[in-house]
Amino acid sequence: MAKPKIAVVPLWDDEKESIWMLPGYMDGIRDAGAIPVILPLSGTPEDVLEIFELCDGLLMTGGHDVSPALYHQEKKESCGLTCPARDQMERILYENALANEKPVLGICRGIQLINVLQGGTLYQDLPTEYKSTVEHHMKPPYTNIAHTVQIRKKSPLYDLLGIETLGVNSYHHQAVKELGTDLEVMAESEDGLVEAVCHTRHRFVWAVQWHPEFDYHVNPVSKRIFEALISF
Repeated sequence: MAKPKIAVVPLWDDEKESIWMLPGYMDGIRDAGAIPVILPLSGTPEDVLEIFELCDGLLMTGGHDVSPALYHQEKKESCGLTCPARDQMERILYENALANEKPVLGICRGIQLINVLQGGTLYQDLPTEYKSTVEHHMKPPYTNIAHTVQIRKKSPLYDLLGIETLGVNSYHHQAVKELGTDLEVMAESEDGLVEAVCHTRHRFVWAVQWHPEFDYHVNPVSKRIFEALISF
């Protein structure tokens, strides 16, 4: 039986003007039993979708801040670098994945962009907009725990893991503010930020704010999240 193929959204290096990739995204998918496929960031939407047609699922990776224009706000000085090419490509991929019932997993920027594409908004910069003593922008090593999240008992994430409290790593300065349409919260941080969501009208559209790609090799929970993407 052929292994499933998972399309992986590339990261972008502004200085080198080049796509790149963290090995953890690729290895996490590979260890879960699938073949990761890095998508191009150039080319026409038709080109991207032609490649995506060959894939069985989508991984929306971390990276640049989501452009506030996507949720009808002005960009604040505290907002970081954006990548319009990624915003555009991921919108096309996400909409196509929903239309064809392909499973989607969003990580970090992924949860933020999924929320925005569903009509939600973001905190453009947590340190200036959401005062908290919880560490959301940790230093390496990222296999350490930055804070805990509470998993809602009636959520698919609880069904998968069977636990209510989970220690997670954390490396972000933006986060979900107003929840998008048809999204359901699966987990929240100690200070009340949304940490995991799922789409209520599709069989597998999940997203987490933490980084399973950094610790899947030592954390069985993170590995199970990758395996959940593959199993659908």
